[in-house]
Amino acid sequence: MNFTISPTVFENYPNLAIGVIVVKNADNSGSFPEVTEMLRSEEARIRNTIDLETFREHPNLAALQEAHRKFGSNPNKFAPSAQALVKRVLKGGQLPSINPLVDIYNVISMRYVVCAGAEDTDKCEGDIRLDYADGTESFALIGTDEEDPPDEGELVYKDDRGVICRKLNWREGDRTRTDEGTKNAVVVIEGFPPFTRGDLDKALDEVSEMLEKYCGAGVRVEVLDKDNSELQINP
Repeated sequence: MNFTISPTVFENYPNLAIGVIVVKNADNSGSFPEVTEMLRSEEARIRNTIDLETFREHPNLAALQEAHRKFGSNPNKFAPSAQALVKRVLKGGQLPSINPLVDIYNVISMRYVVCAGAEDTDKCEGDIRLDYADGTESFALIGTDEEDPPDEGELVYKDDRGVICRKLNWREGDRTRTDEGTKNAVVVIEGFPPFTRGDLDKALDEVSEMLEKYCGAGVRVEVLDKDNSELQINP
């Protein structure tokens, strides 16, 4: 199994860098008060540093909005995941503790105001690809088996069976979501400028350290860009 990014994506986003953490033999069944406290701490930091009236002007969020508009999606109607997290927190909401893997990448998403997500690779079929949809792929949102296929030209993550995450980072699919039984996964952090390669490397290191500490996982980190657009997940 490989993780690849289509060359066409880099034609439209030449400075994109995707950080990928390959996770092996994780125990994702625990509950850690320290991780929950990190969620609460990052929520407090967002409320103290970002204003609800102007949060869309944050440089990282403005860049994500433009990235979504470029493939024809309205980011105010279909908000990038980082934008949705920030808005939820600023409106007084708290993120629920879901499982260690999800909680960890949510901590980093808030800390760096960047989109992050994960897929259970044991549930994926064939290679994982970041590419444009042809509009015929299957897709069902988390918590439902109702088909909600992507639009043609939509930027998506997909495998050989269908789409696993729609509109770049808008909605996760049900079929490959991580849960308490997840042992093997990929965690993805999307680096659209002005989010720097240095910050991407720091974010990847922090996620990796937490996955090792709280999930006992083996981790391998790679960054995909226009000069290195493919990595091997499984031999």
